[in-house]
Amino acid sequence: MEELLTKYTNYFKKLNRGYSKGLGKAPHKPILLLSVMELMAKGEISINKIFITGELVLAFKNNWQKLVTTGHTPNFSLPFFHLKNEPFWELETRPGMELPITKSRSIKSFPKLKETVAFACLEEGLFALLLTPLYRQILTEVLLDTYFPETKGNFSLMGVNATQQQLEYELLNEPGEIYREHLKQLKATLKENEFLEEVFVRGSLFKKTVPRIYEYTCCISGMKINTHANIQMVDACHIRPFSLSNDDTIPNGISLSPNLHRAFDRGLICINKDYRVEVSPDLTESESVYGLRQFDGVAIRLPEKKRHYPSPEGLAWHREQVFLGEG
Repeated sequence: MEELLTKYTNYFKKLNRGYSKGLGKAPHKPILLLSVMELMAKGEISINKIFITGELVLAFKNNWQKLVTTGHTPNFSLPFFHLKNEPFWELETRPGMELPITKSRSIKSFPKLKETVAFACLEEGLFALLLTPLYRQILTEVLLDTYFPETKGNFSLMGVNATQQQLEYELLNEPGEIYREHLKQLKATLKENEFLEEVFVRGSLFKKTVPRIYEYTCCISGMKINTHANIQMVDACHIRPFSLSNDDTIPNGISLSPNLHRAFDRGLICINKDYRVEVSPDLTESESVYGLRQFDGVAIRLPEKKRHYPSPEGLAWHREQVFLGEG
């Protein structure tokens, strides 16, 4: 292990970083590596597949705010892609996709990165080192001492993600109209790629927070499955699609099992003003314990706090615009 530690210490001290006149060398690669190690320390990365998740983008943004003092733009796509030029980082493309062979040989767009890349892998020796807290801490200090000596005191592998806390507060507490206005302001002030990352992160938090508010239970069927593994069997369902509403607040969401999520999105079921399920009269189904008719008239399970109840306006919109009612 000591030999491996020496090897990766040298790699980490000599990262190939882009240079911008007036700004100096780019901090993106060490920030992303620190963010990966943070998620490993917190148990959110446990296998050698580093996916592009909301948690990783959030960690990247939060650590950028803590450590970077230059005027560089915090573009997540750049280091995730360009770390492939280091000997310990490999990209796995999605089926049928290829890494770009353009003049710049780069992926700068966040949507393009997600479209092209499935995940990244670390060299096995490095991944084995980072699974060990002692070696993970040593390599963390190597990155901090080498690239962020003046701000390293702001970083902790187990530190609180203030950026995530702020976004969760907005999802849980802001009225939909204020949330939408805030998002509109962000779109006007952020660069396009930063805004797309922001939308991705907020959507990821919505998917995690709605099931938690509903105690990981389908609000219609009552299905709840607990395991020791990090497995979620219910979905966060937007009442009004984000593409139309720009609203990731909790009242614009309900927690549904995947089959009921699909039925809701396709208008086979709706929720009336009394928070009871209505099943479309157009529906014909075979006799089955999994059928939808059994839920007709069932009262949904509601969150503990009334401010998190499904929005009556949103449910009315769904009944009028999506539900396959009579006529």
